[in-house]
Amino acid sequence: MSNLRIGQGFDAHKIKKGSNNFILGGITIDSDYEIIAHSDGDIISHAITDALLGASNMGDIGELAPSNKENEDISSIFLLKKVVNLLKTKGFEIINIDLTYIGEEPRLTKYKSKIKDSLAQAISINSNQISCKATTTDGLGYEGNLEGVSTQAIVLISKS
Repeated sequence: MSNLRIGQGFDAHKIKKGSNNFILGGITIDSDYEIIAHSDGDIISHAITDALLGASNMGDIGELAPSNKENEDISSIFLLKKVVNLLKTKGFEIINIDLTYIGEEPRLTKYKSKIKDSLAQAISINSNQISCKATTTDGLGYEGNLEGVSTQAIVLISKS
């Protein structure tokens, strides 16, 4: 029996015109829009967190950090680090992460390497173990209508 496990994560949030910046992958991104969220709204970190929890069969982000007063404005990188530490105590190692950001705004072309570096530092892996892609929906759906953004993440982990 193989010790490899795959996890898939997804997160989406509404956006609105505003002067606040996006936080994605632990970095602040200049934008004319802001994410509407209970936490800091870092959908990249949320999707990765859920993927890691799924791969390790440890629940989901809603169980880890429910939308209550205690978790209001909580750092998504903090939650991601917490899950990575849980994985380590259970003998799991992250092999790679593949993520796709979906949204018309903000465009991530100039931020992708910074996001990879930020995530790699937060979870103590090499940035070449992280693939960061971004796409639009060419005007379709809530992402295309500038009503929201989403992220999909797939992770591969192994258990020692």
